[in-house]
Amino acid sequence: MSPWIAPPTPTWVGELDRHATVEPLVVDQRFGAARLLVTSGGTPVGVVELPLLEGRASVAALRHALETQLGDAPDPAAPPAAFDPVTVVVATRGRPDSVARCARALLAGDHPDITVLVVDNDPVDDRTAEAVRLIDDPRLRYVREARRGASVGRNRGLQEATTEIVAFTDDDTEPDRAWAVRIAGAFAADPEVTCVSGPVLAARLATAEELAADGALAWNKGFERRRFSLAEPPADSPIFPFSPGLFGIGANLAVRADVARGVGGFDEALGPGSPTHGGEDCEFLVRLVLAGHVLAYEPSAWVRHHHRPGPDALRAQLRGYAVGLGAFLTKIALDRRARAAAFRRLPAAVARLRHISAREGGAGDGMPTGSGRDRLRGLASGPLAYLRGRRAARRAGGRVPPLVADPPPAPSGSRPLALVG
Repeated sequence: MSPWIAPPTPTWVGELDRHATVEPLVVDQRFGAARLLVTSGGTPVGVVELPLLEGRASVAALRHALETQLGDAPDPAAPPAAFDPVTVVVATRGRPDSVARCARALLAGDHPDITVLVVDNDPVDDRTAEAVRLIDDPRLRYVREARRGASVGRNRGLQEATTEIVAFTDDDTEPDRAWAVRIAGAFAADPEVTCVSGPVLAARLATAEELAADGALAWNKGFERRRFSLAEPPADSPIFPFSPGLFGIGANLAVRADVARGVGGFDEALGPGSPTHGGEDCEFLVRLVLAGHVLAYEPSAWVRHHHRPGPDALRAQLRGYAVGLGAFLTKIALDRRARAAAFRRLPAAVARLRHISAREGGAGDGMPTGSGRDRLRGLASGPLAYLRGRRAARRAGGRVPPLVADPPPAPSGSRPLALVG
């Protein structure tokens, strides 16, 4: 929040083309502030925030916000665009209205060759199947998966997909119209790239809990194009490549299907619907980097996410993420090839956890009471949760790929390549 907006203030969320004619902003009077994604030619430049008076902001106020908060920020390069076929996998369970909203947003997009797979995990009724049927679009498919878990659902979607590019988003998102076009364009622009992620922005900031979630989760990784690989370690991440959240999150993610299958897909011991509640996207992305693949962050490929609006849902979400983080760290500690490299980064990792704690502590009045204690308890329960999740996944015949795959036998006389420094 900008310093002159007193949180928690219901905040209207919208977009503004910096080169379009600026018009007065008039929205519902309950909103005391506005957050605008400023774009240029379809690519985000940044975000501006400004107070509203009875739901209104004048042209002068909008221009002042643009000048003071963005200044002379240059226009970004033209966003990538391509129309290679894309399959989008949306794993869901028991949220028919939410997944229908997501599917409609995807189908209303600009990509002419898109397939949307709704994977219904361990459904308790036919409401999701009926919601998909009512949309009545041949590009939309319903897949029933008997086992529970987001990782299980994503792996089922990966199995069902026939396109080279497979994208993943969550059932509580609304991707931008150009999302799939930008995803395909990022792959086409750089043949070395095997995975693309992008910003996850708030869809609503009308309640104290939504505002707190937005501040605590920090899912928007900025608006600068980035490239990640072992050969190009980023200077701003001393714990790379064991960097949870640096590369993006599962709500906005796309892969080359053959690469994703080659590394074993998503770890079914991790993620929502498993004892660990989360961590599956962090682990998958780190595993890709450790396998030598190149990841790209494309700021023009963004999605809007509907945060949990109530205190109980937010508390459960934050605790689940803490358990997932603890489980992810446990998997690193159990991997003999990654363990030594990870332990050398332990001081930086502790500093990172302190940063996360400080960020959550400053997220506003909507943060649940005792969230700091919940986070510590969640982290502490991560190891046991991972062991339980791994055992359950293996018993069900699910996928639990190693974080670092054993290399093929080296020729006689050669020396193995070090994992990371």
